[in-house]
Amino acid sequence: MGGYRHWSVMLAALAVGMTLQGAHAQDKLKVAAGQRGNWDTTIAEVGQRGGIFKKNGLELEILWTQGGGETQQAVISGSADIGVAPGVMGVLSAFSKGAPVRVIGAETTGAADLYWYVPSNSPIKSLKETDGKTIAYSTNGSSTHGIVTAFMKQYDLKAKPTATGGPAPTLTQVMTGQIDVGWSAPPFGLQQLDEGRIRIIATGDDAAAFKGQTVRLLITNVSTLQNRKDVIDRFMKAYRETIDWLYSNDTAPLAIYAEFVGISIDMAKRVRNDFFPKASVDPDKIVGLDVIVQDAVALKYTAAPLTREQLADLIQIPPRR
Repeated sequence: MGGYRHWSVMLAALAVGMTLQGAHAQDKLKVAAGQRGNWDTTIAEVGQRGGIFKKNGLELEILWTQGGGETQQAVISGSADIGVAPGVMGVLSAFSKGAPVRVIGAETTGAADLYWYVPSNSPIKSLKETDGKTIAYSTNGSSTHGIVTAFMKQYDLKAKPTATGGPAPTLTQVMTGQIDVGWSAPPFGLQQLDEGRIRIIATGDDAAAFKGQTVRLLITNVSTLQNRKDVIDRFMKAYRETIDWLYSNDTAPLAIYAEFVGISIDMAKRVRNDFFPKASVDPDKIVGLDVIVQDAVALKYTAAPLTREQLADLIQIPPRR
């Protein structure tokens, strides 16, 4: 009997120890996110700072990239577990060529947040006046790359698409005359717009192929999805909780975002309310998929439309729970 009690006590202690260890253990995820400071790409950062991912047993290591192309490559190569905001066309292209990439959510639907601009003293008034001029996008495979490609086809432009990286280096190149037409997204450029230093000549919604459709995605690689499915499920649960928090009446997440980006809370609220309605960052539905797969062919991202079977393999959004 004494031996039995001894082992019972040891097993009970072991169980308590494992429970405590589980309560404190955090699964780590490497996250590649494009454009540090953009409202949509910063959701995971705000959630981490606000303790939401920790509550779901996750610790994120966030790597900031210059655009969707870099983000996508980080995921495909396995150096990142999750990619935030690669362009939908770039993802379709990579998948069609056999890349081990899978979609776990929509990241942004609609493209009104992206805009193309010139210095206020530029003679360029519209995209149709850009023949022989340079027009910026971030990186190959990004949403801005897809939109510029759509601009070229839709308006039969003779401009020179040029990769310029993120909004900050792009602004420098535009204001120093190295690039004729720059790109940006709030909050970047709003101060220059308010001061009359730059002028918008187009937004992402001017590209018919992207208006009202999902333009950026949340992705992972096949290995992570197969081997760490529970972790991916918890990431999406925390991501959804963060979105609900960001669009609540609580000002705390706005303060976290404002501090991270280095702007005022009023500016943060302006970015959210004027450019990112909650539906635009809903991760649960990819809007306009039937049209997107056709546009991917028209814009030469894929050789043929992806089949239903291929799309079912590519898109594996964890259900809400």
